[in-house]
Amino acid sequence: MQQYDVIILGAGAAGLMCAARAGRDGLRVLVLEKGEKPGKKILISGGGRCNFTNTGTKPGNFLSTNPHFAKSALARYAPRDFLALVEKHDIAWHEKTLGQLFCDGSAKQIVQMLLDECGDHVDVLCDAEVTTVVREDEMFAVSASGAHYSAPSLVIATGGPSIPKMGASGFAYDLARQFRLKVVEPRPALVPLTLGEEDLLFRELSGVSAPVIAHAGSGKSKAAFKEAALFTHRGLSGPAILQISSYWHSGEEVGITFIAQKDPDWLIGLKRGNPRAGLRSVLREHLPDRLADALAMKLAAELGITTELGNVPDKVLRAAAAKLADWRFHPNGTEGFAKAEVTIGGISTAELSSQTMEAKNVPGLYAIGEAVDVTGWLGGYNFQWAWASGAACGDHLAQSAIAQP
Repeated sequence: MQQYDVIILGAGAAGLMCAARAGRDGLRVLVLEKGEKPGKKILISGGGRCNFTNTGTKPGNFLSTNPHFAKSALARYAPRDFLALVEKHDIAWHEKTLGQLFCDGSAKQIVQMLLDECGDHVDVLCDAEVTTVVREDEMFAVSASGAHYSAPSLVIATGGPSIPKMGASGFAYDLARQFRLKVVEPRPALVPLTLGEEDLLFRELSGVSAPVIAHAGSGKSKAAFKEAALFTHRGLSGPAILQISSYWHSGEEVGITFIAQKDPDWLIGLKRGNPRAGLRSVLREHLPDRLADALAMKLAAELGITTELGNVPDKVLRAAAAKLADWRFHPNGTEGFAKAEVTIGGISTAELSSQTMEAKNVPGLYAIGEAVDVTGWLGGYNFQWAWASGAACGDHLAQSAIAQP
């Protein structure tokens, strides 16, 4: 049995960051990856250019049963810290909208950077599928693809079940339960929503995109995002919808603001100024033609607006304006983990130290990244959580080794 100081399960963003930080001061670290190469999710992110962080990262950009849990790690490893690492390796980058940072070249540069940072003290083994994990005499014994390893510290960095075609699974949760750690029920996040027959008209707009404000949830979990929505043959997608999907729960409505006007009587004002205008032509001034036509058709069916604005009662136009400002959809589900970018839920933060990511009741066991019940918004936030949680864990492991006599 080969012995190491630390065994990390998963060579994704969090696992590689943890390995790099833990191995800096001479710790012998083993990273076991069941896929054929490390960083597979990194490689496909951002259209192959990796949206590696977001300059606007703050705790409010994350969802968790405990909204305070991520604060410590995020404060100690900020976007500027990862950007400094990127620049140290001479990786050219650019900023897109909303603080999103991307490689100019390829996401492969980020993976190679992390591997280079791991150095000589870290072994990264791919095609190594873990079959058993046992803890005896304060040591973790791990069997993977016929080989056997042991270490006093074990880090769960295998992510969640989103994008199973990339090898994702619920392994992290199974392992957590084995050690009696609670798991917050996982569900797909940053995922397209599907619509039922009552919204068939909108499903027929497949390929149409428009800037909107999407909102969902209630109370403290209520959120709104002003970005693009995309109609698909199954329902709704696009950045605004992916963002709001993290706040949506089965059976709830999703509100879409197609036209936001400060004056709720703006259609009445148009009626006064141009009574011969039709609703379809008015909507086409604000929205793509196919979407404008579909909305006009729905308003005609529901409110009876089938003639020139001058012939429509003010109260009907006021109702139409209100509906355009808060159009209600009733999703019947999501496209599931297969299309979800990340997972909401995971290993309960109540089981972990926010300072070190170590399990409170299982010394030497750690959980980081997407495996934990911390989920970020779309736009580089989940990578920043991976870097921050991986660094918090790796730094603690390195410091603990130094502190030992």
